[in-house]
Amino acid sequence: MIQQPYPCLWFDGKAQEAAEFYCSIFPNSKINSSNQLTTHFNLNGKDYMGLNGGPQFKFNESISFVIVCENQEEINHYWNGLIGDSGSESQCGWLKDPYGVSWQVIPSNLGELLNQSTFPIFMTMKKIIVQELINAKN
Repeated sequence: MIQQPYPCLWFDGKAQEAAEFYCSIFPNSKINSSNQLTTHFNLNGKDYMGLNGGPQFKFNESISFVIVCENQEEINHYWNGLIGDSGSESQCGWLKDPYGVSWQVIPSNLGELLNQSTFPIFMTMKKIIVQELINAKN
């Protein structure tokens, strides 16, 4: 059997804590196994590994995870959940969670919402507000 590739996320001693955080936000998620070095977890059908690698490497925006949402309620759920108490907002649906991992929280119809009149508004948004883009499009 060919094993599907899965991401390994390097944490500074907080792999278990991060996995618990993510599992509390994503439906159908669980921690599969954990030891001093690694935590294997599944977020809604996708496997991940957290590694307690130490402080040498930090996350940056060159890698991000995209969450495609069906409505504003889902956008709000993932946006607010992933920012938590100490994450940070960026722009155009990007954020960093409390562990420094970058996420893009976008509506499934983003391509349809963007045009000449909506793009400037989109560029000023942090969390995407679908209704504002719909209003600007009309």
